[in-house]
Amino acid sequence: MSVRARVIGGLVSLGFLSVGWQLGAIEPLNPATTSTDDPTNGTAGAADASASTDAGTGSATVSDGTYTGSVESTRWGDVQVAVTISGGQITEVSTLQSPDAESRSIQLAANASPILAAEVISAQSSSVATVSGATFTSEAYLSSVQAALDEAAFS
Repeated sequence: MSVRARVIGGLVSLGFLSVGWQLGAIEPLNPATTSTDDPTNGTAGAADASASTDAGTGSATVSDGTYTGSVESTRWGDVQVAVTISGGQITEVSTLQSPDAESRSIQLAANASPILAAEVISAQSSSVATVSGATFTSEAYLSSVQAALDEAAFS
C-alpha cells in the first residue's frame, strides 16, 4: 500500500471521527422521566381549576393543568409542545408537532425531543442547553416550552 493511500485513508478516518463527534452521543433516557406524545388525550390547552403554591417560597400561584406552547417554525417543519404542571412543578412535556420535512430531520427531532423534555423537567425551566446536531429544532422546542410556561404564569 502506498504512502499516498495511507494518508488519504487516515484523512477519511479523521473525517468520519469528526462528524461522529459533531453529532454527539445520545444517552438513553429513563422512561419514567419523560412522557409519551399523546395530543389526543383531550387535555392540550386546558387548565384545571385547582391551584397550588410552591411550598415554602411564597411564589405566585400556578394553576395545575396542561398548557399548549406556540407553534415555532423551522426550515424543516413546525415544532409545538404541551407542558403539564402539577403541584406547582413541571411534570410532563409532550411533543405535539415536530419537524417532518425529511427523514434526517425526523430522526433528529425524535432523538432530541425526549432529551429536551427530560432536561426541562429536571431544570423546571426552558433554560436548558440545546441538543447537539439538532440546534434549530431544540431552539424551537424550547421557545414553545417557554410560551406554554408564560401561558401558565410559571416562573
